Amino acid sequence: MLWWYCRSSSGGRGTPERQWVRLVAIVGAMYLTQAAIAQCPRAMPAAADPGPEAVVAPPPYNQLRYEEDYTYLQNPARRGDVFDTVKYVPFGGVEGRYLSLGGEARPFFEWFRNEDWGSVPGDDGYLLQRYMAHLDLHWNDRVRLFVQLKSGLEAGRRSGPRPVDEDKLDVGQAFLDVALISFNERKLVVRAGRQEMAFGRQRLVSYREGPNVRRSFDGIRATLRTPAWTVDAFATRPTQTKPGFFDDVPDPDRSFWGAYATRALGRSVSLDLYYLGLRNKSATYDQGAAKETRHTNGARLWGDARGWDYDSELIYQWGSFGKGDIRAWAFASVFGYTFRDLPTRPRLALSLDVHSGDRDPKDPDLETYQPLFPKGAYYGLITPFGPSNHNEIHPVVETQLSKSLSAQADWMFFWRRSFRDGVYDVAGNLLRTGQRSDAAFVGHSPGIELVWSFNRHLDLTGNYSRFFAGRFLKETPPGKNTTYVALWLTFKF
Repeated sequence: MLWWYCRSSSGGRGTPERQWVRLVAIVGAMYLTQAAIAQCPRAMPAAADPGPEAVVAPPPYNQLRYEEDYTYLQNPARRGDVFDTVKYVPFGGVEGRYLSLGGEARPFFEWFRNEDWGSVPGDDGYLLQRYMAHLDLHWNDRVRLFVQLKSGLEAGRRSGPRPVDEDKLDVGQAFLDVALISFNERKLVVRAGRQEMAFGRQRLVSYREGPNVRRSFDGIRATLRTPAWTVDAFATRPTQTKPGFFDDVPDPDRSFWGAYATRALGRSVSLDLYYLGLRNKSATYDQGAAKETRHTNGARLWGDARGWDYDSELIYQWGSFGKGDIRAWAFASVFGYTFRDLPTRPRLALSLDVHSGDRDPKDPDLETYQPLFPKGAYYGLITPFGPSNHNEIHPVVETQLSKSLSAQADWMFFWRRSFRDGVYDVAGNLLRTGQRSDAAFVGHSPGIELVWSFNRHLDLTGNYSRFFAGRFLKETPPGKNTTYVALWLTFKF
């Protein structure tokens, strides 16, 4: 099915209407097939005794699909989902050897008025499509192979696909896991190959879920788990996303390495400590372009207790940029409270973020914070910029309107941290120079998002946002207000 769609889309850009027909047909067929099979009676194997391990509700799908564990399906009596037959397939007649299959389809309609504050003027609506399929082969309790194909397609965007919109067909992940140590609740696993990574709240390292094409890394990673600690060490290159077929390669200009450790300090509080290193042969900031070597040290304290939740992270960066030194920092935090006794369990939260900016573009030293490889929609789907040289205040209200319908309303406010530095995108690339305005206020953005979960496999999400340009954008035109509407369907198995 994935091959058919890519083949039918590769000959031309087509129209959004035709693409919608194809996508709705595919996802609809998947859903109707699931519903039909789910209604079929199932005969219990004669030798199976369900006992206390009768059919249970399966766990939700993870964004990182390789983190899912389906060994509980060894007992046929626990299989109750229509796709359980492909989630645990005994292989080769050897105990503990099995194959697990899975996938995702996500048609995503996006509409802008004055995208990027008028850099793309007028109205523009288009369709994005994401497909992913994976196989997870557990050869034994020490060796494992995980392979995931990905396809990102775009149709109808007036100026063509952005770099994160299109990758017709490629290997998203392909890695081998080998457990070198596995005893007494201690396990050391070495992973080699192409892989997705995410640490902490994904402020610095993420697989980039929001955009159409996710991010991966090529390299090696070692994970040590003990009763007290989880420690990851890795040496990689980010994978370059190219729009064709099987043409993604490791980025020759950037290398990325580090270590990330997590420890539970109690039942309701945990601590993350990390070091991350990035080398870039050609980095560009408002003060110019040069070779960059940046080191990032950070600590994150997070947890929850009695309805309260909190997440605070302090980050310091140092290194070299051309002939100058790097001295940058950031503080990011989220504090929330959930009213557990109310019917809709509303949650009120407030994010407070501060990220340093360069103090003087004529000085060779650099104080601009660089977010490395963060989550894709860092400040929501409407905003093209990221956390470099920003102060942000972000109140949020979340509520569960019914068993299947949830809602979130938020309002973001942005200021430049340094009046001498510009505004950057999520990846840290310069969007607007800061040398033509001394204004601090960038703008504010209210929005609302609804998620309707039909079942474990199928979600429908709608998002409406506005961005009201502040003085800085108006003084560095274009500085128009932006309207954003998105609707997407996510199917997973």
